[in-house]
Amino acid sequence: MSKTYTITAALPYTNGPIHIGHLSGVYIPADIYARFLRITGNEVIYICGSDEHGVPITIKAKKEKKTPQEIVDRYHKNIEESFNKFGISFDNYSRTSAKIHHKTASEFFLKLHDNGSFKEITSEQYYDEEEKQFLPDRFLLGTCPKCGFEESYGDQCEKCGTSHNASDLIDPKSSISGNVPSLKSTKHWFLKLDMFQDFLKKWILEENKNYWKSNVYGQCKSWLDDGLKPRAVTRDLDWGVPVPVDDADGKVLYVWFDAPIGYISSTIEWAEKNNKSWEKYWMDEKTELVHFIGKDNIVFHCIIFPSMLKAHGEYILPKNVPANEFLNLEGSKISTSKNWAVWLPDYLEDFPNKQDVLRYVLTINAPENKDNDFTWKDFQNRNNGELVSVLGNFINRVVVLTKKYYESLIPDPNTLLSVDNDVINSANESILKIEQLITNFKFRDACTEFMNIARIGNKYLADEEPWKVIKDNPERVKTIIFVSLHLSSILAVVAEPFLPFTSQKIKNILNYKNHNIDWSWKNLKQKQFIVSNGIKINEPELLFSRIEDSEIQYQIDKLKDNI
Repeated sequence: MSKTYTITAALPYTNGPIHIGHLSGVYIPADIYARFLRITGNEVIYICGSDEHGVPITIKAKKEKKTPQEIVDRYHKNIEESFNKFGISFDNYSRTSAKIHHKTASEFFLKLHDNGSFKEITSEQYYDEEEKQFLPDRFLLGTCPKCGFEESYGDQCEKCGTSHNASDLIDPKSSISGNVPSLKSTKHWFLKLDMFQDFLKKWILEENKNYWKSNVYGQCKSWLDDGLKPRAVTRDLDWGVPVPVDDADGKVLYVWFDAPIGYISSTIEWAEKNNKSWEKYWMDEKTELVHFIGKDNIVFHCIIFPSMLKAHGEYILPKNVPANEFLNLEGSKISTSKNWAVWLPDYLEDFPNKQDVLRYVLTINAPENKDNDFTWKDFQNRNNGELVSVLGNFINRVVVLTKKYYESLIPDPNTLLSVDNDVINSANESILKIEQLITNFKFRDACTEFMNIARIGNKYLADEEPWKVIKDNPERVKTIIFVSLHLSSILAVVAEPFLPFTSQKIKNILNYKNHNIDWSWKNLKQKQFIVSNGIKINEPELLFSRIEDSEIQYQIDKLKDNI
């Protein structure tokens, strides 16, 4: 029975391009899930957009002597184009500087303001006398109270990852002028997060204990055990969604409050374009809402945003928040400031038409339960040893043999032997395993199982040796080739979530549109042959090409040169 899903991927921040850490942690797993749900007959809307407000944007604008809008326009275009070229299948990619977002976020704030979910607090905050402005968290640098790192931000230490308040910093200074800041009174609105303590404990620690990933559950439990406190939803800044109440000049919505509302505004934007009702995807209890995020966003999506939705009163809550851990690069933490990263635009330029290679390597090495490492050597080995030698080799052998023996016409099989049925049954078992694994957000294992189908095919061909059997038993070869083409059709359909470009290539080679039965996941599950005898397939085409040592050395050298 089909269901309706709203899938969100964390809004990328528009102060730089996308890198492989982003892809591995959020966008590839979300895309796998969305594509899988679509091909299994569900109604899916996959939502994202650029996160364009907040202090880092203003800092970058100051450094480059540009306006914040100029900065976000540049990176929004860069990010959106990269996603499109890479094949991320968003139904809508919006941006938080859009009018529809400002309107949606303002209305959301007012609803919570009017129903008593906020409290107004006047406090002393750091102020740069020289620059004549308050210093939001990222405009402050100081010593981390936990690990002693001397360049911790006012809200979080980049070294140990601990969140804290600006007042906790030791020896704070303005990151703009370098001066020691003063304290000045200012009023802000705070979400009464403590009101939702009991609700969240029941919802997360009891109802979702056995359903959510252990890393997500553990981080939420830690926060709830410490006890929730009111959290500011506004800040003193001139870039963002203006606070839509009187006596709020010079104040905007805090980016952590503003950004997740971007999922809703992006959905509204999509609905208006497609003449749909957006409420179905956010307010219907039958709809499943799933957030894909990195581990640094767990608290925001599991505690703070659900509290906002609960406070509003009309929205559904997420069914799951399958956050991944972090991906390292060549044994070290990815650092955008140090340029220790593999940037997606660069990859797409250096490796044209190899989107699926990166998708595969990042999926098979996904940091699902613990931090993992990307190395260029492993990238090469995975491509040459698995994509080329296993998957590509199997499809090519089958297609070449079909052309050689039958002029590319799919042969009519004879009686299946036990070895044929065993192979078919093994592939059918893999299909069911993949479905179960993806449903449980185990994409790495699912991808491994997908590749296992290709391994089954290669072993079958190697064992049955049709190139030898053709001399003495040509009728038997018809069956071998038909079964091999059947396995190829399974790979074509099952590849769609993991390797969408490759999936389309295999389908085109096998002339899928002209077969007698729809090439659907449903028909595969029903153990039907979706290839039809007598159909002419197309010319062989190599799915993957080898990556040479020189290409890998170039990437390694480029990384080192960038430091």
